[in-house]
Amino acid sequence: MYVCSLGAFYPLLYFIGFSLFIILGDLFLKQDDKIQEYKNVFWLDFPIYLNLPLLILFLMMVVFTFGEDDSNLFSSFFLDYLNIDLFQLRNSILFIDKISLVALSGLFIGIMGTVPGHELSHRINKKFDLFIGSWLLSLSWDCAFAIEHVHGHHKNVGLPKDPATARRGDNIYRFIFNAIINEHKDAWRIELKRLRSKSVSLFGINNKLIMGYAKSFSISFLSFLVGGYSGLVVFLLCSFIAKALLEVINYTEHYGLIRIEGEKVMPRHSWNSNSIMSSIYLYNVTRHSSHHEKAYLKFWELRPYKDSPMMPYGYLTMLYMAIFTPYFFHRVMSKKLIEWDNNFASKKEKELASIENERSGLSLLVNQM
Repeated sequence: MYVCSLGAFYPLLYFIGFSLFIILGDLFLKQDDKIQEYKNVFWLDFPIYLNLPLLILFLMMVVFTFGEDDSNLFSSFFLDYLNIDLFQLRNSILFIDKISLVALSGLFIGIMGTVPGHELSHRINKKFDLFIGSWLLSLSWDCAFAIEHVHGHHKNVGLPKDPATARRGDNIYRFIFNAIINEHKDAWRIELKRLRSKSVSLFGINNKLIMGYAKSFSISFLSFLVGGYSGLVVFLLCSFIAKALLEVINYTEHYGLIRIEGEKVMPRHSWNSNSIMSSIYLYNVTRHSSHHEKAYLKFWELRPYKDSPMMPYGYLTMLYMAIFTPYFFHRVMSKKLIEWDNNFASKKEKELASIENERSGLSLLVNQM
């Protein structure tokens, strides 16, 4: 937050430096394949809870910077208590810095909001964790995630009907929009079914989706109060970027993997990663094979599963590769899918893989048949 407030080029340099810090750390540091035991787990959860106020402060700083309003309570708070002059920031940064601030905001909502929100949404018996998790997810207008991911994706992973599982050769940009739409549709089906089973009002305060949208609306309204219409638009743009980044992560985590409907979800149905920087910043969601095998495990309990299918690079590298160089992503992952077909797939999965390879239109997959 402080570095981005220092003036021209600092937001750009911070965005580049932060990205390289994670990418190069994943590339050169030793893999995180140890199993740690912890006694006082409160201090593992505390940073997650702290993310919520810190993230809102950072987002409102960005929102005010893009706005045109005069001084208000928020800018005065920053100046009086944090010694950050938001007016100076607004007047000193360049257009490329503004782009960097938006990109950073989307990335931070994903890292500090969506990922820990995902962790907390699995703790279905802990009301406080669900409460914090719902607010973290509301920053990306994604209350549907807590419902569809837990009760839909984990049941349907690896199947064509799962909106969060990318099939071989799927266009990344089309996947993002299709996933967003279909996940919300599935979430509404799941939530309405739950409410009907309890014989309560479908459109009242018991509806988790309506309450989730209300939280997102309240933060959007706060953005308007802090930064006016420009600030509101910027917040909504950052929210969309964060949601899109989540779908890119979904895209990479299960890309091209196949499961037979009705069969148990196994570690082979997720691309795993033990890259250390990604593991630290993403609360071990990188250990995805373990997460899908036992979704009830806390992030510090997940196992590294060194013998499961492995991503070729760290999470942020895979994310940037999928977004900016999809052709290269498909070539890299085609080789990994050939390896998966030969070394991990069951007999029935190999038969489906052969059909999917033909459907994909990717030369490496088609020619290996």
